[in-house]
Amino acid sequence: MASSRSARRTLRRRMAIGVLVVAALLAAIFVARVVWPERSDRAGSDAAIARALAELKTGNPSAGVAAAHEAVLADPAHGLAHAVLARTLLAIDDGVGAAAALDRAAKAGFDMRRVAQLRAHASYLQGDAEAALAELGRSHPRYAVYADRIRASALADQGDTDRARALLEAATAARPGDWAGWVALARFRQDIGDEGGAIAASERAIAADRRQVDTLRLRGEMVRSQFGPVAALPWFAQAVARDPAHFGALIAYAATLGDIGRTREMLAMVRRAEAVRPGDPQALYLQAVLAARAGRFALAESVVQRLGGAGESMPGVLLLKGVIDLQTGRLEQAIATLRSLIDRQPRNFTARRLLAAALARSDASRAAIDVLRPVIERSDADSYALVTAARAFERIGERGPAAGLLDRAAVPARGGSGAFAGGTDLGAALASARQARGAPGPTIAYVRALVRSGDLARALAEARALAGRYPGLPAAHIAIGDVAMLARQPALAAQAFARAASLRFDEPAMLRLVEAQDAAGQRGPAANTLALFVSQHPGNLAALRLTAAWQLAGGEPGAAIDTFAAIRAVAGNRDAAVLLGSATAHLAIGEIDRALAFARDAYALQPQNPMVADAYGEALRASGDRQGAVQLLRKAASIAPGHRGIAAHLAQAIAELRAS
Repeated sequence: MASSRSARRTLRRRMAIGVLVVAALLAAIFVARVVWPERSDRAGSDAAIARALAELKTGNPSAGVAAAHEAVLADPAHGLAHAVLARTLLAIDDGVGAAAALDRAAKAGFDMRRVAQLRAHASYLQGDAEAALAELGRSHPRYAVYADRIRASALADQGDTDRARALLEAATAARPGDWAGWVALARFRQDIGDEGGAIAASERAIAADRRQVDTLRLRGEMVRSQFGPVAALPWFAQAVARDPAHFGALIAYAATLGDIGRTREMLAMVRRAEAVRPGDPQALYLQAVLAARAGRFALAESVVQRLGGAGESMPGVLLLKGVIDLQTGRLEQAIATLRSLIDRQPRNFTARRLLAAALARSDASRAAIDVLRPVIERSDADSYALVTAARAFERIGERGPAAGLLDRAAVPARGGSGAFAGGTDLGAALASARQARGAPGPTIAYVRALVRSGDLARALAEARALAGRYPGLPAAHIAIGDVAMLARQPALAAQAFARAASLRFDEPAMLRLVEAQDAAGQRGPAANTLALFVSQHPGNLAALRLTAAWQLAGGEPGAAIDTFAAIRAVAGNRDAAVLLGSATAHLAIGEIDRALAFARDAYALQPQNPMVADAYGEALRASGDRQGAVQLLRKAASIAPGHRGIAAHLAQAIAELRAS
């Protein structure tokens, strides 16, 4: 009986174990079917691979990534699917994701000799040029075209630009229909400052294949620097239409929209970009910029905080942090942040203006003057910098320099943009230029040193030789123009500046070209240059100020009123020079009340400025307040006793007062 019970217990245990095994097997089959329904669908994986490669070929790498993911899900053991996923990820510059996909391809048994060039690309994108070059040594000759592009990029990162240039130029010469080769060559030329060469390569890239998001985006960037943001918009729009999820194209489009004041469309593009790469520093930075422009500094600060350590390497983020700290009253933090930025970018004049404002508010007036000195010593110094420095001089009791700066600030137009302040000793500059074998940076420093030594003829010869070696380098033509202006050869300078502007039409090139054309008696071309720049950069304050000044001087007060209004819309109502110009323009067309309001506001900002007092006096005289007009005009005349215009206005006001 006992043995019978034992046998039954054994049987029951065996049956229970069997049931559990069967249940586990059934569960495993069920899970496999539910969770991995197509795990062995090799045909489906191959079809998805074909779609991924087709999307790459027709210029939509993001769709290619999606199709490659489908291929991997269809058959995770398919090594080719992982390799194709890596290829598509590299097309959107995701080196980390591509490296992981290649590791999975290797585990699936894929022949890794076929993808050495992909491993190299992934290493390069992760910042390891040495590993990339080592991997390229194992690449198959079949993929030499791809390998050469990565090899050139890695060599350039290591400073071997000569070999990199030779590789890329030989590749494009041998394969003129390879759009990717032209893109790589354009990027290389752009990195070394050869704008002309980059523009030409971008045109060849578009000619080779204008379907590619990379060629469209590149051409947009080149058009933006060569002509302006308005002209570039259609290219970025085409790029985003070709690949709606391409992060780089979305960011470039968003930044360009922001530059011309189309903030709502910019925000929409930024949000699309962040949906593609949540938390990416570029998208977060643009969001913070939008918030700051709208005056929402608390929101801007919260977005900047999300950047974490990534923001410390971005100069734009440091500048934005300084603005936020300054606006929220954290002066010490603003000073520390802006000093750090200026240490890295000594010629960042925007950062200098902000740092000076923070120092002035901290009662460090002498430090504020020192920070602003490189700005205010230039003839094209803006009124904000001039007034900030003037107030700092007043606080330390030096009223003479303060008055001179306020006089300059009262004039809406700005002078020419000098380029030769600062620099090294002549001997040291010559040695450095020789050691660098005529490279642009050291050669331009040598030209500056020659100018400071008074040898303008030699400086001009060196600048011309530099432009001959690097015809596509805007800085070389700028150097010729700057020396020519100092040598009182404005026509020659205008030619050089026009060449520079044809390569990069930015604010410094525009200001120089307009100044040289005007000095050479080419007033019509100068006006056209200015109008063209404003059409491309409608919110540029320097161009708007110059335009308004020319409109006033040319007898177009109505047009000047509109331009001054555009300036105030961007910069606010705290610039006495702009308010002065607005008062003058309204007075010229008989709008006395408006003129009086603007003159009163300007006087509240700068009561010791003779030009402001003169304009206020003239507005009072026009309104019928002759007594008040005489008082203000006498004050203006006492501050600027040699000014003929003020003296004439005072004499007329006194005569009218006596007659009344």
